[in-house]
Amino acid sequence: MEGPVHRYMESSPGCWSMYGEVLAREYADAAYNANHRLTVDAYAVQHPGQPSRQSIQSVGLHLTSLFLVLERGVQLDVATEHLQRFARHKATFHRLDPPDDLGSKTIRDVWEAEGLEAHLKAVRDWAASAWAAWATHHGQIREWVRRFG
Repeated sequence: MEGPVHRYMESSPGCWSMYGEVLAREYADAAYNANHRLTVDAYAVQHPGQPSRQSIQSVGLHLTSLFLVLERGVQLDVATEHLQRFARHKATFHRLDPPDDLGSKTIRDVWEAEGLEAHLKAVRDWAASAWAAWATHHGQIREWVRRFG
């Protein structure tokens, strides 16, 4: 498939298109938007891109959000507030080598979900899969949250 892609989160045009359709579904209906924070975080950490200051900061910020929500049980809106605070320190983040396997769940699982409950569950499962894939870096993420949270 030909088409646009994100400028630093490397993906295929088809994957980027599915992500856009999922975002459109979430923006069109507040009920679907309930897990939107996790949608954005999971996509970002599964598409870390080539090493650049922007991609390094993106991965670090989105992993901190996944940690807060999935391990600390922070509400999604509160995680977004934390991200704004962490963003002030993102220049200190260093590259985390992406795992070989970025998780068994992908945007396709969410894109294929039919109905609200299936969508929300697919997003949660995807986010958990993406977070688990980065397990070797969980200690670093916890340290960034401790330092900057």
